Amino acid sequence: MAREFELCPGRRVGGDQPCFIIAEIGQNHQGDLDIAKRMIRMAKDCGADCAKFQKSELEHKFNKKALERPYTSKHSWGKTYGEHKRHLEFSHDQYRELKKYAEEIGIFFTASGMDEMAVEFLHELDVPFFKVGSGDTNNFPYLERTAKKGRPMVISSGMQSMNTMHQVYQIVKPINPNFCFLQCTSAYPLQPEDVNLRVISAYQSAFPDIPIGYSGHETGIAISVAAVAMGAKVLERHVTLDKTWKGSDHQASLEPNELADLVKAIRTVEKAMGSPVKQLLPCEMACNEKLGKSVVAKVAIPEGAILTLDVLTVKVGEPKGFPPESIFDLVGQKVKRNIEEDETITEQVVENHVKKVKC
Repeated sequence: MAREFELCPGRRVGGDQPCFIIAEIGQNHQGDLDIAKRMIRMAKDCGADCAKFQKSELEHKFNKKALERPYTSKHSWGKTYGEHKRHLEFSHDQYRELKKYAEEIGIFFTASGMDEMAVEFLHELDVPFFKVGSGDTNNFPYLERTAKKGRPMVISSGMQSMNTMHQVYQIVKPINPNFCFLQCTSAYPLQPEDVNLRVISAYQSAFPDIPIGYSGHETGIAISVAAVAMGAKVLERHVTLDKTWKGSDHQASLEPNELADLVKAIRTVEKAMGSPVKQLLPCEMACNEKLGKSVVAKVAIPEGAILTLDVLTVKVGEPKGFPPESIFDLVGQKVKRNIEEDETITEQVVENHVKKVKC
């Protein structure tokens, strides 16, 4: 079983712990602080464990020409990419206000640090854990610097290879053992054939001492529920208040009713995973009493006869007798009295019967 660690105060992940559900608000707040607060409240009300944003220090994430690049998309909030990103970027004080609001309503708060200076700010903000977005997973100096902060880390793996993920593991593990990987495909929205949930199993085999999770950009909830059934211990999904809003992430996001349904479905699946021990359960007793079958006499059997398969059959019997799986054990045994056709074979009619103990 993958090891556990404390991702947030009082909340562990991995092992037999319940899946930690991150509602990725990202920049779906449209640059509006009030909408951001509404989304934090929505995440809390829907049962998510954490509300997460994306924090950038733009001059450290982008070079000058990237910020000056014309941005004519229908999702643009400005004439250049820099203007667009500045519209969506909250200030440090606004982040402090959002974190305080999350604490007041009782939900964990963090953000992806999209560059090294953003990580410095988030460290100062005292977020419970760092989220490493897929775009920085192969940014090894960033990873090393972030790991040295000592906070738990959740590392997405979109756009990466297994070889890169092994390198990430080798960089982070000696510095900071409290981290997990999320299987992720960086497409918005993500088509089912590109999800590759089997990578979760590959990660579980390759990295057995860390928890494995899933970051999804697909539509709907079915794939995310399947990821949890496969053992994802952290799940991240983008959320929105309205998929029709301006912005490239909204279509790959869950609206409130979908997020609530996802959380409910995950908790149901976790209960259903249950125990690996297969046995007759108390809840099955009524059905077993009503419809469970027994060995019965196919024909009349005289006292002293030796039982053979051709005189026995299996039916729902009254009273209960030997269960069907005992029929071969009965062959060769002697009966102590006459048995009528269709009569249940019970312990009382078999000579020197010794009840076998099931292992």
